[in-house]
Amino acid sequence: MSQSTDPTSEHRPSPTASPGFGSRISDPGPLGLAGFAGTTLFLSCVNAGLLPAGVTAGVFGLAIFYGGIAQLLAGLWEFTKGNTFGSTAFVSYGAFWLSFWFLNTHTTFEGSPSDINHAVGTYLLVWTIFTAYMFIASLRTTGAIAAVFLALALTFLFLTIGKYGDSSGITKVGGYIGLVTAALAFYGSFAAVTNETFKKTVLPVVPLAR
Repeated sequence: MSQSTDPTSEHRPSPTASPGFGSRISDPGPLGLAGFAGTTLFLSCVNAGLLPAGVTAGVFGLAIFYGGIAQLLAGLWEFTKGNTFGSTAFVSYGAFWLSFWFLNTHTTFEGSPSDINHAVGTYLLVWTIFTAYMFIASLRTTGAIAAVFLALALTFLFLTIGKYGDSSGITKVGGYIGLVTAALAFYGSFAAVTNETFKKTVLPVVPLAR
C-alpha cells in the first residue's frame, strides 16, 4: 500500500521529521471529491438537456452544503495535512459552488442578453484558466485526479464557449463532458475511501510520481 491513500496528494519522499499537526487527521480527499462529483452531476444533467432548465434551482442545496461547505472544509483539512494541491483545489471549487449559488440567487444583471452571456462566459473563463493550470499540477498526483481535471477543464471550456457564442449545442457538449467529470470524481472518491477502509489497494488511482 502506498504511504497515502489521498489521490490528491503530491507524491514526494516522506520527510524524516516526526509527524506534526494534522498527521492524524483522516483523509479529506474522498469527501471533497464526492461533494464535487454529486453537485457536478446534477448541474451537468441540466446543461446536457437531460433535465429541463426549470429545475436548475434543485442544485442550489447541493451547491451550498455538499459542493460548497463540505468541499471547503475538506480543503481546510488538506491545509492541515500539508497538501498544497488538495487544499487549493477543494477550497477553490467549494468557493466556486458557493459563488454559483450566489450568482443565480442574489445577482441582478443589467444589460442586453448578449452582455449577460458575455459576463457569465467571463465568469466561466476564470474557472477554465484555473482548472487548466491545476490540470498541469495534477500530473504529479495520480492518474485518477489528472483525468478529473482534464475532463473538468474541457467542461469549463465548452461551457465558456457556449456562453460567449450563445450556443445551446456547445453548452450541451459541456454538459455531457461534465457528466464524465462527475463519474471520474466519484471514482476517485470511491477508490480513496475503499482503499483506506480495506487498508490495501482495491481500486487503482495510478500514482504519477517521477
